[in-house]
Amino acid sequence: MRIDKYLWCVRYYKTRNIATEACKKGHITVNGQVVKPSREVFATDKITLRKDQIVYRFTVLDIPQNRVGAKLVDIYRKDETPNEAFEHIELLKMSKEYYRSKGMGRPTKKDRRDIDDFLDYEDEESQSE
Repeated sequence: MRIDKYLWCVRYYKTRNIATEACKKGHITVNGQVVKPSREVFATDKITLRKDQIVYRFTVLDIPQNRVGAKLVDIYRKDETPNEAFEHIELLKMSKEYYRSKGMGRPTKKDRRDIDDFLDYEDEESQSE
């Protein structure tokens, strides 16, 4: 089975086209080598892929006939992704959410004051030069 089709079948990518693009961009390696989308996948191959700032590592156990349900994915691959990768993403999410969520509308008074202070600082620098 082709690597792009395999990654689509085991639900790492939502469409085959997205999996193909990831292969073309060099985000996917099989046994340490960057691969093209047409590369054949066999049992015992070790696949590494980078998606959403996480480096996933897994070993192919079997080849599915077609796309499988989420509960059946573990039959076809053995996940070897370290937990530190997921913890790093959680830390990034928490650091972004401490202040304000994206799309919260107009700036608050504090935001406006910070912006005004920043703009005043730039004006002072340009006048001193």
